[in-house]
Amino acid sequence: MKPVGVAVVGCGTISHQYLTTLAARPEVRLIACADLDVERAAKVALDHAVPVHGDLATALAHPEVELVVNLTIPSAHAPVALAAIRAGKHVYTEKPFAATPAEAAEVLAEAEAAGVLTGGAPDTFLGAGLQTAARVVSEGMIGRPLSAIVLLQGPGPHRWHPDPEFLFGPGGGPLFDMGPYYLTALAVMFGSVRRVTALACKGFAERVIGQGPRAGQAFPVEVDTHVTALLEYAGGQVATVVFSFDSPLSRQGFFEITGTEATLAAPDPNKFIGPVQIRRAGDPEWTDVPVPQADDGRGIGVCDLARAIRTGERHRASGELAAHVVDVMTAIQESAERSAISELPRTWEL
Repeated sequence: MKPVGVAVVGCGTISHQYLTTLAARPEVRLIACADLDVERAAKVALDHAVPVHGDLATALAHPEVELVVNLTIPSAHAPVALAAIRAGKHVYTEKPFAATPAEAAEVLAEAEAAGVLTGGAPDTFLGAGLQTAARVVSEGMIGRPLSAIVLLQGPGPHRWHPDPEFLFGPGGGPLFDMGPYYLTALAVMFGSVRRVTALACKGFAERVIGQGPRAGQAFPVEVDTHVTALLEYAGGQVATVVFSFDSPLSRQGFFEITGTEATLAAPDPNKFIGPVQIRRAGDPEWTDVPVPQADDGRGIGVCDLARAIRTGERHRASGELAAHVVDVMTAIQESAERSAISELPRTWEL
């Protein structure tokens, strides 16, 4: 298969993980790095031996670029994706896929009209850990799945991120920043969400940057930083989710699915690998399920999309799945704001 030419747009912290993965994969060939800060794009391109660097226009104009990997800040995800689509490029967007369902729908509609493919993070569910957990559910090893409980809490990314404001602004917060990992994994297990009800609050009016050249600088918090929601799926399953940046105690990766015959402890949805365990009624201990060893990293969803571009096969970390997760997160947010149940349209199927 001829490698697909790739441009990475947005050369911030996460770009290094993507570039490391993509540089080692045969499905793609790195062509360009682009950023509003062209000096940063040049440095990242040099660090990862990418031949071309510049701004977005430079990347989109390059004739060998077929696929844009959109790693910009959340508020720019839809505008950059639309620019790529209008330039005739396929596009894979970091989470969240868009800031609003309307933006997500516009991206999908324009891509379909242009005959290009879209994909979206997270792609962690393609890793060996969550793929094993999904197999456990699909093969009936826990019986009929009934419910799930997921939990992520901690003090917040301002403690380690050098430029964390976007994580506490529109399109950020624990729901839109970390929620996609858990909500995508649940969608892969259960299918689409039918309705949600939620509560949310903001623990602190401002945060202080903890590391980097701007350490000690305060900035305002614009979104809720603790969210609790109940989700009902089209297949009848229910899930309880908690996402919080307000807790001094860090607990990540709690992801349990209860079936009629057993409970499944799934891996951290923010990781590609991790233990998978089952516990049946009366079992004194958890039983390990073998998980294949794999060296996956952020960007394997891009490679899956690249294969789809060449073969015409369906890719799994699709724009439609990512857009459904945006629908779910927005419904959670609206439910908390209105103190009412939010219904979701049926826009995606497992």
